[in-house]
Amino acid sequence: MSIKRRKTLYVGLIAVALIVAFTVVRSGVLVKKQDAKAQAVTVKAMQVVNQDTPINYEFVGKVQAKNEVKIMAKVSGNIVEKMVKGGDTVYKGQPLFRIDNKQYRSAIRSAQAALNKSQATLNNSQKDVARYQNLAAQDAIAQQKLDTQVSQAEEDAASVEANRASLRQAEEDEQDTLIVSPVDGRIDVNDLNIGDYVVAGSTTLANVSTTDPVVVQFSMSENEYIKFIQLGNGTLPASFKDNLKLTLSDGSEYPLSGHVEQIDKGISTTTGTITIKAMFSNPQKFLVPGMFARIVAAGEVRPNALLIPQRAVKELLDNTFVFVINADNKAEQRAHY
Repeated sequence: MSIKRRKTLYVGLIAVALIVAFTVVRSGVLVKKQDAKAQAVTVKAMQVVNQDTPINYEFVGKVQAKNEVKIMAKVSGNIVEKMVKGGDTVYKGQPLFRIDNKQYRSAIRSAQAALNKSQATLNNSQKDVARYQNLAAQDAIAQQKLDTQVSQAEEDAASVEANRASLRQAEEDEQDTLIVSPVDGRIDVNDLNIGDYVVAGSTTLANVSTTDPVVVQFSMSENEYIKFIQLGNGTLPASFKDNLKLTLSDGSEYPLSGHVEQIDKGISTTTGTITIKAMFSNPQKFLVPGMFARIVAAGEVRPNALLIPQRAVKELLDNTFVFVINADNKAEQRAHY
């Protein structure tokens, strides 16, 4: 390569380098990188609080009726009248169904006739006893004849009592053709209809669930149960069993507190948990059987605990993180274990 051509090549490379440098400076790439390194990000920091803090425990629960009553007829027959519809709120003593009572009214008349007949027979027997007693006092008849008549009168009296009981039973059967609610509550929608035949003591006409109060059933693990028993020195602590909170499925808190009503006799061998029933007042009938909710109970008090706002805690997969200000006055991410 000649010297002239070599000089021309060098001049060309220098020109390209100057163009590239000028373009980089105009685009501000280097300036932006330097500015990015120099610029600090302002963050808001909060001072954590140290104080004794109760630890809350949550358990998944299910709302149940305190009493679930099956309404069954005491007499058989066809339903001829229905006074409610499925889902209605009913009250103790409120009529629900009526069963055809014609045969039971006939039974009353028959029982009444039998009672009248036996009563007349008893009256005659008692009169004979009175006559025989006068004759026996005069030695006009044998004592055996008087004794026989007295026994007959007693037998007739027993027949009167039996027929009176039959009449009472017939009257009760006729009264039982009117089916009333045994409790306050809500009737289910699977009730029977007019024309359906019911069998005494067998057919379920409807189910009525009591609505106030209600039961919330939940379970806790064996280890949790041991922890609470130890906190209460052999029993569930009062802070747990007398002040239960209820969080509904939408995250809202039920306004009334509940208390532990029943604890199962032991740990389930299949689930390793113990079942507990809590009682909650339900005056507005807001809680209905089948609802899922979370029982929130107070546990032990953690002394001098660090309290951090929930919005400062970040979750990623199964880990939680917070940012703290380190000794260099810089934000530093730390994981919670």
